[in-house]
Amino acid sequence: MAFWNRRKPMDIATAADDPHRLKATLNWPHLVAMGVGAIVGTGIYTLTGVGAGLAGPAVILSFLLCGLICACAAFCYAEMATLIPAAGSAYTYSYHVLGELLAWVVGWSLILEYTVAAAAVAVGWAGHATPLLQAAGWNIPDRLLHGVATGGLINLPAVAIGAAVTLLLIAGTRESATVNILLVLIKLAALLLFMALAAQSFDAARFTPFAPFGYGAVPDGHGSNFGMLGAAAIVFFAFYGFDAVSTAAEETQNPGRNLTIGIIGSMALCTTIYVAVAALAVGAMPYQLFSKAHNAAPLVYILQSLHRGLAARIVAAAVVIAIPSVILVLMYGQSRIFFVMARDGLLPQSLATVSKSRGTPVLMTSITGAVVILMAATLDLNRIVEFANAGTLCAFVAVAACVLVLRKRDPARPRIFNTPAPWLLAPVCIVGCLFLFLIGLTTFTKIWFVVWNALGLVFYFAFGAWRSRLARASA
Repeated sequence: MAFWNRRKPMDIATAADDPHRLKATLNWPHLVAMGVGAIVGTGIYTLTGVGAGLAGPAVILSFLLCGLICACAAFCYAEMATLIPAAGSAYTYSYHVLGELLAWVVGWSLILEYTVAAAAVAVGWAGHATPLLQAAGWNIPDRLLHGVATGGLINLPAVAIGAAVTLLLIAGTRESATVNILLVLIKLAALLLFMALAAQSFDAARFTPFAPFGYGAVPDGHGSNFGMLGAAAIVFFAFYGFDAVSTAAEETQNPGRNLTIGIIGSMALCTTIYVAVAALAVGAMPYQLFSKAHNAAPLVYILQSLHRGLAARIVAAAVVIAIPSVILVLMYGQSRIFFVMARDGLLPQSLATVSKSRGTPVLMTSITGAVVILMAATLDLNRIVEFANAGTLCAFVAVAACVLVLRKRDPARPRIFNTPAPWLLAPVCIVGCLFLFLIGLTTFTKIWFVVWNALGLVFYFAFGAWRSRLARASA
């Protein structure tokens, strides 16, 4: 069978060989916390300031637009995850519905979403942790606080947190998910503290003019775009993460119910929090100040400006303590994507080994951790963010397309969860993602996204197209 026609049969979606089967240990509280843990992270703590500097008060619309697109994607993910409760997320759905070649493109793009984003969050965490370390008397040389891309030698704090998260994931899925619940509660408490204090200094006059840079996307000359859409393309990084829940499908008990709650519940909760935080941040401080040098920790800066020194230190400490949950979920998701691609033969199958004692892919988790640590140690956060967004947009389009294709190809197949108005929500997701990609992302990002996938196709035709399990079965 030609590679463009090869699809995995729907009815054997979960019929992996026992040695390559992941252990089901998760329930819906773990999944909701996993979604919130991935979504509420460096994005809201860091990109609120970046977005306000690019769009002014209209950053609220930027968050709402991203929330709308992600909500449509969340419904599509919930349908596909309950229909195909196997590890691999968008890659796996594409393999069953769209075929092996497109599945490879999606899986290769997901590397940008999970691995690159995990590295970006590790760098963001290091930016919050460094002042606390210095205040505690840890005089780390400046060259060890920045990667080579930003004029340093190595980002040592980013390396340390990446290594710690890798070890936690190796310990076991349920153990790391339980720790994640605690971390999520800490950072939600910090955001509630910020909202309560910022509300006391809220001034509606700061919302005029509402869109000082317009509603489109105008290049700012520094790799980003001004305007509401320009900010949306950046703050989109703050939203995704709920799709990491779908990578846990194979390790979820009663996936039909628990995956639906985990995906949609975490998305709804986080959208509400994001819009509230953005509105209160702009209402508490003029948007012009967000374009200054305090974008690394804007919420902390706002509290300091409001003479809430103790609260600012609490929020800063909560970020340092809780943001690793984002790295944990993203690295978890990437290790499962890698694992399933290896199990399918698109990567060397020797990598698809499962620890008998832990029921987790220890080898692939270690490899994922090593890649994240290397990237976090060397790369520039500002460049990383948009690359991750490009990979995410690709995955969202693929999942929405899978929903539509299956509605035409197999409308009678029983579905545990049905996307409401699928012929409306799925196209909105596709059009919205393509719009953000074409209009919001910079030319630099789009070019390198194409280059990245071209390199991936070279690897696919050199290895996966001939070594995949479906290719060998056909032969």
